[in-house]
Amino acid sequence: MMKPQNVLLAWLLKPGTLPLIFLIFALARAAVLLVPITPISDALWYVGAAARLSQGEGYSEGGIATAYWPPGWPIVLALIFKTFGVSILAAQLFNLACSVLAGWLTLDLGRHLFHSEAAARLGLLLLAIYPNSIGYVPLMLTEVLYTTLLLAGCWLLIARQSPASRVLAGVIFGFATLTKAQSLLVIPMIFGVAVLRSPMTIRHVASSVTHAITVILLALLVVAPWSYRNYQVFGEWVFVSTNGGLTLLTGNNPSARGGYSEKDPLVTGINRSVSAQLEVDKEARRLAKEWIKENPGRFMELIPLKTFRLWGPDGESEWSFQADHERYAAHALWFRAVRYANQVYYISLMSGFLWAGFLLLSRKAKLTPPRFDWWLLPYTLALYPTLIAMVFSGQSRFHYPVMPFVTMTCGWLLTHWMMKQQAYGSGQGRQVIQA
Repeated sequence: MMKPQNVLLAWLLKPGTLPLIFLIFALARAAVLLVPITPISDALWYVGAAARLSQGEGYSEGGIATAYWPPGWPIVLALIFKTFGVSILAAQLFNLACSVLAGWLTLDLGRHLFHSEAAARLGLLLLAIYPNSIGYVPLMLTEVLYTTLLLAGCWLLIARQSPASRVLAGVIFGFATLTKAQSLLVIPMIFGVAVLRSPMTIRHVASSVTHAITVILLALLVVAPWSYRNYQVFGEWVFVSTNGGLTLLTGNNPSARGGYSEKDPLVTGINRSVSAQLEVDKEARRLAKEWIKENPGRFMELIPLKTFRLWGPDGESEWSFQADHERYAAHALWFRAVRYANQVYYISLMSGFLWAGFLLLSRKAKLTPPRFDWWLLPYTLALYPTLIAMVFSGQSRFHYPVMPFVTMTCGWLLTHWMMKQQAYGSGQGRQVIQA
């Protein structure tokens, strides 16, 4: 009788398994669209800004041109609204399409990162049943689009590696920067891994550096028209958005506990208005830097708290479902149960992610890719929001784009374990076969 792990491994590689995993992936995300949801907070603002854009009012608030929020997601929403009218359902279906594309990219990147079809399929399955990933699809937030852009940019630079793919990756990372302003940091991280996995020669290092600079310059070309628009509006250069100062201050003030502290007197004491947003940004940045300078010890103490707020909790998509209080209250038990189950699942994924990193770095695993290979990318990308959180604040939604890479890695870990058990069971001892 075959052991359960052998049955699962054999099932993963059957021809019909992959379509079934995609069906599970898509149906779970389509089903959640049946749950009524009301845009709130950031999502409500994005919808309003997109509606104004689609009606020819420009990127504005109260009739005043703005750059407070990055424009990437509102621009996409505006195109949807221009085509289908101001329809939340149309935007949700766009999110659904993005999430399915993200699923395919997760699968193919898993193949390239870990050189294993079984691991790639299992990574996709782990993402398919991840409740928080499912819960974001109906929301009018940036996460689904941004995650797809991040995956697409990485896929082009890793799976294709051609001049045309680098050009397209530059365009994608440019639009990703218009969606989340710090996205340019990802490009040197990718090419940093490329340098490590190649022979350490001047030619290879110079080639990687040249390619990285090329992609960054192309991304900057995509952002440049928006930056110039901001210069025309404000009379000063604003790269993407004017919310950096307040974001910094909400994470660095006397009330800060690692998360987003918007009610501290330092924050509420700033008289905010759309017309004075640039001055507000400068004043908030000044206050934040001043507080950090005067409280260096407390700033350092906040770093582990910010890191925990980023990576500890999960399931924050539930907050948006609470907006419709009547429906939520009627089914609160089910929502809470899913939230708790999601947290257990998330902790399992992160534990697997950490354990896989230990095995790969220590070379204690027998079924491993080369010491320095693309498997380093998930850990490099996890470092990206961590470094940002250490300076600003930790919010669980900021780890959402990294989670497909976490499930890829956990897919490898589980596949490694199953193949190791299979090898022992077949009497091969420690001569385990390559995944």
